[in-house]
Amino acid sequence: MTGIVELPTAQDTVEFGRRLGSCLQAGDLVLLAGGLGAGKTTLTKGIAAGLNVGGLVSSPTFVIARTHRGRDGGPGLVHVDAYRLGGRLELDDLDLDSELARSAVVVEWGSGVAEQIADAHLLVTLERHPDDTRTATLTAAGGDWAQRLPAVLR
Repeated sequence: MTGIVELPTAQDTVEFGRRLGSCLQAGDLVLLAGGLGAGKTTLTKGIAAGLNVGGLVSSPTFVIARTHRGRDGGPGLVHVDAYRLGGRLELDDLDLDSELARSAVVVEWGSGVAEQIADAHLLVTLERHPDDTRTATLTAAGGDWAQRLPAVLR
């Protein structure tokens, strides 16, 4: 199942991320794809707000992964940037599959690299247009994503 969301402003990207984050559970894997400046980190800020996790969300480009603890007993967020990783083996070294028991995992630049972390995932491909608007294309792969996707797309 796929869906498309138009994101006219950065705030719309954050709000869409908040909606997506509120639907996430521990064990969920979200892969973010799109060019530089497409809005992957902005979307992740919204996801963090929707999950109600602590800590400042910023690009993990140089630290590779940041962990944000869940509040009020909710799941945490592991925010990964796979841009600088040399491939699946380096990603495996992060041991992200063990984090899935208590967190949702969001991997920027994760398409083609991180799908093996979980049995199911949601791919969000962000496209930045010349007028600085964005489009998010969501592709559900396995699990119950097809059932949860309509709530995210509303």
